Amino acid sequence: MNRFRTALLAGALLTLGLPAIAGAAPDTTMHAACPATVSTTPTMHCFALYRTGHSFGVNATPDGYGPADLRDAYKLPQTGGAGQTIAIVDAFDNPNAEADLAKYRQQFGLSACTTANGCFKKVNQRGAATPLPEGNPNWGVEISLDLDMVSAACPDCHILLVEADTPSSANLGAAEDTAAASGASAISNSYGSDEYNGMDVDAKHFQHAGVAILASSGDFGFQPASFPASLANVIAVGGTTLTKADNARGWTETAWSRAGSGCSAWIPKPAWQHDANCGMRTVADISAVADSDPGLAVYDTYGLGSSAGWITVGGTSASSPFIAGVIGLAGNGSQLTDASSLYAHADKLFDVVGGENGWCGGDYLCTGQQGYDAPTGVGSPNGFGAF
Repeated sequence: MNRFRTALLAGALLTLGLPAIAGAAPDTTMHAACPATVSTTPTMHCFALYRTGHSFGVNATPDGYGPADLRDAYKLPQTGGAGQTIAIVDAFDNPNAEADLAKYRQQFGLSACTTANGCFKKVNQRGAATPLPEGNPNWGVEISLDLDMVSAACPDCHILLVEADTPSSANLGAAEDTAAASGASAISNSYGSDEYNGMDVDAKHFQHAGVAILASSGDFGFQPASFPASLANVIAVGGTTLTKADNARGWTETAWSRAGSGCSAWIPKPAWQHDANCGMRTVADISAVADSDPGLAVYDTYGLGSSAGWITVGGTSASSPFIAGVIGLAGNGSQLTDASSLYAHADKLFDVVGGENGWCGGDYLCTGQQGYDAPTGVGSPNGFGAF
């Protein structure tokens, strides 16, 4: 069964796809923001998952981890990243993106990041402020998640949002080129698709000298690797389950049950990747929280009807922009044009042990183990020393 059919089945089992109805009981089901669709041309879908939870709406109390939780879990400073720009590439427009970002940052005591003060910028795939693509509520959730996670990791970073006209590989590739030309330190891509014949042509959009390019590993567990995370020069970001604990760190972290991992069918293994049971490129390289339980607090007012406002979000769509923000904190994006440096500095990361994302006989390809494993890579941030 190919990934698109698998994704469609997973999406159907996960949710019927409609937000909560006004006056109905709070919706605690996890929704796929961008359910996969079958297409005859290479088309990407975002990996964001969301639920409206027990407390939702514009005046609700945020439900899920906020920036202070994530800084504590990953031992990050409260400030840093001044002068760094993190680019987010998504499809379609979220017309409320800047206003919703302002609400998130105000709620959690982060400095304002606006067009007026030069911190935030939104452009189309050609790099122009107008005309923007048509709006899309599904990708709108992804955009809100991405902006909030960069903010959580790197409050002082500038943020560039590049919106592709559609989620085709051609348009997202053009948006990627625009993001790279902007001077961004890192670019986060929280989307993917099956690997496909012709992706070698599209791969050029994800290789830019002096720019760290990241992609989510996906939310469908252990199966063939997805594009663009499978590209050797892209930092593939997996997902973890993060739980508060009474231990020295204050948290425990294991492989998330839905974190994408697997072997590429097309991309040769990079010289710096040495795992034994996959002869091709293995995904993922690094990881951060992606579990939707308890999830991450995100503010989105576009397209969710009566559920607009605070939602709880998960997916490797969260971990990729968060890691991009950590790269911004470190200020070394130009040195991370692939994941090789992260492997070389794995001793400065938290080793994620435990959990599994499918069945592989207990092998590292689907099980959180000491050292490298495919669901979580070489680990999760422990400060930004590895970056």
